[in-house]
Amino acid sequence: MYGQGLLKGLSVTLKRYINTYVDDFKWWGKRYFNAEGIAHRSSKDANGIFTVQYPEEKLPTPEEFRYVPFLVYDEGANGEKNIRCTSCGICAKACPPQCIWIVRSSDPVTGRPVPQPAEFYIDADICMNCGFCAEYCPFDAIKMDHDYELASYGRNVFDKERLMKPASYYAQIRPLNNAREETARAEKAAAKAAKAAVTN
Repeated sequence: MYGQGLLKGLSVTLKRYINTYVDDFKWWGKRYFNAEGIAHRSSKDANGIFTVQYPEEKLPTPEEFRYVPFLVYDEGANGEKNIRCTSCGICAKACPPQCIWIVRSSDPVTGRPVPQPAEFYIDADICMNCGFCAEYCPFDAIKMDHDYELASYGRNVFDKERLMKPASYYAQIRPLNNAREETARAEKAAAKAAKAAVTN
């Protein structure tokens, strides 16, 4: 019979449509706007058609999620921002779409370069979020952010002040990666101290 496949497909849609309301009745108002409801609708046990009511609801961001890069700084004892970036330019060279611009700073007296950027720009509209800049940075100074809500009426060219975020923020959004990096730093420092003790 002609149209049998069409009717079969529509029956699947109708079944899922009805199951949506059945599942809503089972949860009785607890299926939306809470973490448990979002987890249920994202699981294999969900029945019917399910959506996330964005922007009121948001899916949990996985740790390895990456969006526009940011610059990491360490917080000093007196609240000063000790930026890790040395303006070496490796991130700008590794960037496939070439969306990173760095202006190196120099000592006004001697004219020699200072290992700190005077200006640092990332064009978020060009950035393809590949993470090469973070991967190749030898100083762990640039990391990938989780903030994806960047809609604006103008161009998204981020300057140094907008890009800078504390190391505590990185530890918050990527706890496992941060723990691994801190362990590696501690081991490296211990090996360096042991080597210095042997030579002395």
